[in-house]
Amino acid sequence: MTDDKSYHMTPDEFREHGYAVVDWIADYMNRVESLPVLSQVKPGDIRAALPTAPPESGESFGVMLKDLDDIILPGITHWQSPNFFAYFPANASGPAILGDLLASGLGVQGMLWLTSPACTELETHVLDWVAKMLDLPDKFKSTTSGGGGGVIQHTASDASLCALLTARERATKFTSNSTGINRKLIAYTSTQAHSSIEKAMMIAGLGKNNLRLIDVDQTMAMKPPELEAAIADDLEDGLKPCFVCATVGTTSSNAMDPLPEIGEICRRYGIWLHVDAAMSGTAALCPEFRHIHAGLEFADSYCFNPHKWMFTNFDCDCFFIADRAALINTLSILPEYLRNEATASGAVIDYRDWHVPLGRRFRALKLWFVIRHYGIQGLQHHIREHIRLAQEFADWICADDQFELAVDPPLNLVCFRHIRGDEINQRIMDDLNRSGKIYLTHTKMNDKLTLRMSIGQTHTRYRHVERAWQLIRETAGGLDS
Repeated sequence: MTDDKSYHMTPDEFREHGYAVVDWIADYMNRVESLPVLSQVKPGDIRAALPTAPPESGESFGVMLKDLDDIILPGITHWQSPNFFAYFPANASGPAILGDLLASGLGVQGMLWLTSPACTELETHVLDWVAKMLDLPDKFKSTTSGGGGGVIQHTASDASLCALLTARERATKFTSNSTGINRKLIAYTSTQAHSSIEKAMMIAGLGKNNLRLIDVDQTMAMKPPELEAAIADDLEDGLKPCFVCATVGTTSSNAMDPLPEIGEICRRYGIWLHVDAAMSGTAALCPEFRHIHAGLEFADSYCFNPHKWMFTNFDCDCFFIADRAALINTLSILPEYLRNEATASGAVIDYRDWHVPLGRRFRALKLWFVIRHYGIQGLQHHIREHIRLAQEFADWICADDQFELAVDPPLNLVCFRHIRGDEINQRIMDDLNRSGKIYLTHTKMNDKLTLRMSIGQTHTRYRHVERAWQLIRETAGGLDS
């Protein structure tokens, strides 16, 4: 005889524990500013604090929450701290968290329109909203007759891979999925582009040796004449250029590749142009910053990440394509178990054909909540304030004879350094990060170690930026003495 005891969490228990979790998150939001931004644990500390074997019997929820405080929290680097200035923003917000909670509660598997029509149709509609909010070319909207549209991918890396795969298929007249890769296919991006482009070349079977890295100018933006020269050389060698990735806001320095010139080259040679605006695309919510998208009318595909600077927690990349039929023809496989009347009618979108995985979560829900909670005006307010703070921080750098800007900041990322060289810059960063008071990261620009001040966390305000500058100067002064 087996025991009738149920091991499931009852609705009443879920309600009780759910309140406790929401309370925990709300308390965390209140106290995160006081926690060390960079985790202070050493390698292996977290595992050493965990039991070597899983429990034979279920444990109480209170015990689990206590372990969250005692074991997990010390090993967290607090991306949601207003003193987090490293890498790039990876913002969460109240409405996004609640939208994600609802998506988890619904447990939707949105691979087909049929498997949850609201999951698909809300996503299509919200992506059209986003295209309108950023003033993207009409060809990227699902409502136009040209056959474009948007889809939520996991990350910009996934979006770039899908763009490259589609470019590969178009260049081979949609044969390489069947017959294998044409080793003569060549792709191009700048030396400052994200490493995901190189990884996409590996995954797509084109090979990273067939990725041409184009040199950049003094602003770290791609040089169009060098791109065209590389394309001409490859054509002369009997190779087939098929893909260019331009970047709006490079990871290292926030550089803006010149889209009009690059786009004209791609149009002239019939090459797929993908534009990666992972963080910086959010700035185009504000009309005064939409110049970063000048030339986007030449692009075949475009992506940006609301999960970076648009207060929508990870993961949420918006990927737009002008010719969705090309993307679908690249990625669609229809086994018998997925056949259904709605798909056969051609009247619906099945997003499983728009990306690599079959399964997909209801990610549009959190983006919908964010847009409706903040409204366009609320989002614009915070973006403008982050950029204003970054520009003021840059002014402080320029006014201090011990520091210099590495490049003029176009938006919310300031690249700067102490004038005494790499060693002192490394020590400044290490000392600040060990202190737990703020968190900075670095890059290399013109072979010089350069500090990066990325301003865009949801709750970062003037006082946090002012305090960071004070700490940077105090730390440098201590090393000078």
